[in-house]
Amino acid sequence: MSFIILLVLLTSAMGTPIYPRSDVPASSTQYWFTQPIDHFGNNNGTWQQQYLVNATFYKPGGPIFISTPGETPLSTRYVDATYPSQLAQQMNALVISVEHRFFGSSNPMPDLSGESLQVLTIDNVLEDFAQFLTAARSNPDDVFPVPVSKNAKVIFFGGSYSGNVAAWMRAKYPDLVLGAWSSSAILYARLQNYQFDQGYGRHLQALGCAEQFSQAIDAVDDILTSSDIAPLQQKLGLPALSAQDTGGLLAGLGILYSLAPIYKGLDLVDSNVCSHFANSTVEPINAYTQMIKAAIAQMGISSEGLMQMGNTSYGLHNYALGQVDRTWYYMCCTWFGNWQVAPPADLGLSKYRSQLADLSYYQSNCQRKFGSDVVIPVDVDAYNAKWFDILKGASNIYYTTGSLDIWRDSTVLTSTGNLLSSRSMFTINGASHVQDLKFAQDNDLDTVKQARYIGNMFVSRWLRESC
Repeated sequence: MSFIILLVLLTSAMGTPIYPRSDVPASSTQYWFTQPIDHFGNNNGTWQQQYLVNATFYKPGGPIFISTPGETPLSTRYVDATYPSQLAQQMNALVISVEHRFFGSSNPMPDLSGESLQVLTIDNVLEDFAQFLTAARSNPDDVFPVPVSKNAKVIFFGGSYSGNVAAWMRAKYPDLVLGAWSSSAILYARLQNYQFDQGYGRHLQALGCAEQFSQAIDAVDDILTSSDIAPLQQKLGLPALSAQDTGGLLAGLGILYSLAPIYKGLDLVDSNVCSHFANSTVEPINAYTQMIKAAIAQMGISSEGLMQMGNTSYGLHNYALGQVDRTWYYMCCTWFGNWQVAPPADLGLSKYRSQLADLSYYQSNCQRKFGSDVVIPVDVDAYNAKWFDILKGASNIYYTTGSLDIWRDSTVLTSTGNLLSSRSMFTINGASHVQDLKFAQDNDLDTVKQARYIGNMFVSRWLRESC
């Protein structure tokens, strides 16, 4: 189970508490921009890229706040229920969100086959946004529903993978993008990203249940490597999958709440994970079983849904559009890896997922899903040399991440130190993933408010100094 499925589940099941709607008026009008299928290749066909605009607070001379939902479909939430939509009121900004190619309704090709997805490259993705901003600058009346100056300054906002896009756009196209706010951006790639779960472990440690959770995983692995796993599957209400697929499915279900924001008095990891381990008389494996069953019930995941999420052979040759997880899987196979695995035994680190969810569990499907042209393993060194190194020396990028962010060690603000030399960075103590760009509310952590205050100062300074 990938983190995209987790994000979709968490968003749909926890909608209002996790992503509260705002009093910022919504923009439901769809707009479309014509893009080349391949900016740098031989396919000179075109496609329509969707975008939304919220001009509620825009005043002549104000900046443009642009974002992309990245690895999820575009919705009005991205222009009316995020922190940039609130900041727009203070700065008289036009708020725009542009859908990423191969997600939602923005599809350059008729399907998600390996052949079609060959035009899903980072260079093409960034050039899409560059072409959009170039058109917005040269012919704004053709792009926006309100009069906008050709000289309007652009600030790119993004969180998680979208934070990558924001930072890359500023680094690669500084003439188009004045500055970027890059929250929890997963910028540094690893083929085997065991550090991912260590981020979750820090959260569990802060809540006091890391040891019990890890003990439960050890017990689960003892069962999964035995001759009979059916009783465990039946106890958990899981389908009859292979031991490896069961381990992978449980790995995803076990970290289900890790992406949820942490508010004053509300931490879903505490209430939905650690609460099950609070009774010291209950064996960790039994507490873990209770937790998994409760998560499945709360998310309303059907037996068929569990089969889809757990069976690595499911939908291998289903090329239909609209499968966000398939598109993300292709990106992992061909861009940056980041396969989420248990740590090597010789490191002596606690594990928070089954050891069976290893590199082979993920990587074996790359060619099965997308064809033999996909090179495995993906060259993460080449990726980092191009797409991490491009950020070195780039100015006007504000990086943030939460101290309890499960992706923290893939950001530039790792738990062991900063990967870039920049004064425009802030670690949000006690926060999780992309908290600073979520809609502001009264029970936000004080550190989240501080991160936004610092970000506001940077944005204001960039705009002021560009005049």
